[in-house]
Amino acid sequence: MREGRPAWLLILGAVLLLILSSLEEGSGLLTEPSFSRADFPLDFVFGAGTSSYQVEGAVSEDGRKPSIWDTFTHAGRMLDKSTGDVASDGYHKYKEDVKLMAETGLDSYRFSISWSRLIPNGRGAVNPKGLQFYNNLIDELVKYGIQPHVSLYHLDHPQALEDDYSGWLSPKMVDDFTAFADVCFKNFGDRVPRWTTIVQPNIMSMGAYDMGTLPPNRCSYPFGIINCTVGNSTTEPYIVVHNVLLAHASIVKLYKSKYQAKQNGWIGINVYTFQYYPLTNSSADIEATQRILEFYVGWILNPLVFGDYPEVMKKIVGSRLPSFTKSQSEQIKGLFDFIGVNHYASVYVKDNINASEMGLRDFIMDSLALMASYGIGRRESSLNDTDRINYLNGFIGSTLDAIRREEIGGYLIDSGSNLQFH
Repeated sequence: MREGRPAWLLILGAVLLLILSSLEEGSGLLTEPSFSRADFPLDFVFGAGTSSYQVEGAVSEDGRKPSIWDTFTHAGRMLDKSTGDVASDGYHKYKEDVKLMAETGLDSYRFSISWSRLIPNGRGAVNPKGLQFYNNLIDELVKYGIQPHVSLYHLDHPQALEDDYSGWLSPKMVDDFTAFADVCFKNFGDRVPRWTTIVQPNIMSMGAYDMGTLPPNRCSYPFGIINCTVGNSTTEPYIVVHNVLLAHASIVKLYKSKYQAKQNGWIGINVYTFQYYPLTNSSADIEATQRILEFYVGWILNPLVFGDYPEVMKKIVGSRLPSFTKSQSEQIKGLFDFIGVNHYASVYVKDNINASEMGLRDFIMDSLALMASYGIGRRESSLNDTDRINYLNGFIGSTLDAIRREEIGGYLIDSGSNLQFH
């Protein structure tokens, strides 16, 4: 969120070029890659990914109104007190950014659309300046042969909807989000081959409605990490995900019935996941590992594949977990063309069955497991970020191995360690 040139793009360019072409001179810490771009199938897509609030800036320009992120950062909730008021200034420098993407050799660019810029009040009139910006950005990407991949929601909605009915805590969000998506499909869909409805709804619900570390900063004692003035950590994460899944289903149904045949695009959802390993070989830790997978990933994917939440969640969470009606269950099942996976780290899992004896539990305690993570967590400001380069080297190399073993089919990888499986 710093002023000046888009550091994310410079770092990304250095990382990908180093991995896929040559090693930086004078660095003895880099692991030399055993592959090149030519080793991957011709239809394999290398890309970069951002969210609107991270890169656009211009938060008060050309009709944009505040989002929940503006409220959150302006209240000083970020640890470094930063805001996205300027960020990477992508709103003004998008042409320079796209040129850098082309020079880097990217096949795609996955970005999110600021709901507050396109429909500033959350519903109603479309902002012509916002519409023009995203049309210009998409046209610029197409000009350079870079596929525009769009995320409709990346933890960001207009503050007006939060003030009106508490955003994702209300089923009203389903209709308003679907109307927003309709505007995007109608105006951008002729050039967008991939749509992600919602990015990381599992992390969004935990961070924003259990721990309070993300906007709208809701949590309840004793579970919140950041002080919250409102919220209920024991119930709200489950309510939010339920409404998110219904919104996803509504949007996918709209796309498939009204736009897909003409526009020939694909639509899916993105989830955050760790790679889970039991801390020991004990049956308790092995069971806890499966249980936490059901809570973190099955929570989102089970309804989309089977029409309902995992049985272990229904048993442990009980009445705090909303239920799908029979009609909703049938409607939501199978509504995706791909699943995006955001993965940054692995975790060891230890059973925490004693948590079941607690009278008051949040989502994290409900999983009855403890996690200790390892992986890439350190943020570097230098282009000589050898740890991250080595990490991506191993990550991309492992993906290539899986392709060669025919363990995965369709695929895309971007700089956020986001894989999409078709």
